[in-house]
Amino acid sequence: MELSYWELKNWFSNVDFTIVGSGIVGLHTALRLRERFPKSKILILEKGALPQGASTKNAGFACFGSLSEIIDDLATHSEEEVIQLVQKRWNGLQLLRKGLGDSVIDFKPFGGYELFLQQDEFLYQDCLQKMPFINDLLRPFFKADVFAKQVDRFGFGNIHENVVFNPFEAQIDTGNMMQALLKKAIENDILILNRITVTGFSDNGSHVSISLQDFAFNTDKLLFATNGFAGQLTQNAVKPARAQVLITKPIPDLDIKGTFHFDRGYYYFRNIGDRILFGGGRNLDFEGETTSQFGNTEIIQNRLEELLKAVVLPNTPFEVEHRWSGIMGIGASKRSIVEALSNNVFCGVRLGGMGVAIGSLVGQELADLL
Repeated sequence: MELSYWELKNWFSNVDFTIVGSGIVGLHTALRLRERFPKSKILILEKGALPQGASTKNAGFACFGSLSEIIDDLATHSEEEVIQLVQKRWNGLQLLRKGLGDSVIDFKPFGGYELFLQQDEFLYQDCLQKMPFINDLLRPFFKADVFAKQVDRFGFGNIHENVVFNPFEAQIDTGNMMQALLKKAIENDILILNRITVTGFSDNGSHVSISLQDFAFNTDKLLFATNGFAGQLTQNAVKPARAQVLITKPIPDLDIKGTFHFDRGYYYFRNIGDRILFGGGRNLDFEGETTSQFGNTEIIQNRLEELLKAVVLPNTPFEVEHRWSGIMGIGASKRSIVEALSNNVFCGVRLGGMGVAIGSLVGQELADLL
């Protein structure tokens, strides 16, 4: 592509910071850089028409881990690491709320619930048995019990009578959040270019050369905020993980309010007004869902509908209106990767499905590496 003098001058010359990815992490990185370097030229490159990955596609859960997820994490992480993970997620949520405002992101503190299917007897008993220990672990930070046993009051089907309630969970409007972040970036003189794919880069010591599909340009610093797509360019220990979701048409007199998990967090649902958003099922086909390709599969979508009918809305007719997918970034560790790849190249990736919770914090940490 042949660029004009004006295009070169305004967008691709004297660039101080180039960020790849305009999602939650990328936008918070840019805003933090603007705070630290008020006169700098900041450019964000985004390969999609809208932020790719999961930033505009996630379910809008303001959560930091269900009881069973935290118990599972203790099998692969130390107690101190698990506490730090929860603290980071909670602090990230507070940072997001402070930066944008609860009314803007439609923050609703309905609380969160974990359900246990009737066939998951061992998981149910294990969680109830370990709940006091997990509460003791988290109490110094939250100054209260995080998890409590409650009788299911929503009329769910094929589950144990008791659910685990978490009063600290909430839900947000993902679309409102991302629109507000994009607006804030533009107001802070941050340039955002969409439909731009980075094909390569080279740190030349004094600057970084960035290759795009049709041309190349130089930047002083390059920062990757590409999460599930990070492995394609940065060679980081990040695997893409597709998450499939559906949403119903409006349901008259829907009484379900809150965020809900079951089957160790592999399934999750919430109300959006009088609709139900339901997602998950990646555990049905780990190999197939370890992909950076968007799309839906029959095995998972059929299972979502089965569970929606049998568990979530057992006595309520519903129609599915829309389906979509998002791409998360996961790895062997739940800790995000925020590090320098060379003198002038940095990354903030592997959010482990907790982008809403930690995206703002990872963005700040990435900007503060410089």
